[in-house]
Amino acid sequence: MQSVQQLWLPPPAVLVLPPVQIHVWKVELDKISAICWQQLAKTLSEDEQIRAEKFYFERDRRRFVAARGVLRSILGSYLGIRPNQVKFSYGSYGKPQLATGEIYFNLSHSEELALYAIALHRQVGIDVEFQRPISDAEKLAQRFFSASEFAELSALPAEERQVAFFRYWTCKEAYLKALGTGLSQSLQTTNISLLADKPVLLRTSSAITDSDWFLEELTPAFNYAAALVVEGSQCLIGYWHWSENFNL
Repeated sequence: MQSVQQLWLPPPAVLVLPPVQIHVWKVELDKISAICWQQLAKTLSEDEQIRAEKFYFERDRRRFVAARGVLRSILGSYLGIRPNQVKFSYGSYGKPQLATGEIYFNLSHSEELALYAIALHRQVGIDVEFQRPISDAEKLAQRFFSASEFAELSALPAEERQVAFFRYWTCKEAYLKALGTGLSQSLQTTNISLLADKPVLLRTSSAITDSDWFLEELTPAFNYAAALVVEGSQCLIGYWHWSENFNL
């Protein structure tokens, strides 16, 4: 059972993030105006600007700059500082985190859509994927999915397997991003079941139990799959839609 469409609202004038809440933001990167994009670009650090220049295609560079600039806009609003004042450090596997503070975050973008998850005092991971046709989806699943996941996928009617593939992938990737390992840790170390009704069950091959993590599937836009994973079992989610007049 796939998740229902969420209601994405304009953010409140004053952001409050209680420990029990998770805030999820989305933005359509290609809809950002040229003037706003220039403002976002000015907020990036020197290392982010260097990373942006390495993109071969201009569209990819513009999306990267917009996604990082929006991240700074969002985090700056929680911290009460300007976007260009947000300072990042990076974990051993490259996961960005705030240099100081108690706010945890994660971001993901695919094609023109970016999602951000913000939490207080607990790890969080988010992943979004544009559901493009993949001719070798079953071969990828056989390589990267667990045996039980591949069996579930193979048992589905052929016309349902592409959608299910992206559901598995986003759930697994969001979990690994919450751990801070990403794809550097094998996707086979997680085991997702899509047989149950909402919420999707999350199991792992480690000593961590289901109750240590909250998993929610998201439907941020047509033809996109996404998933949110949060440390802990209790979670209330607010869904915000970033706009150009927000903290710039």
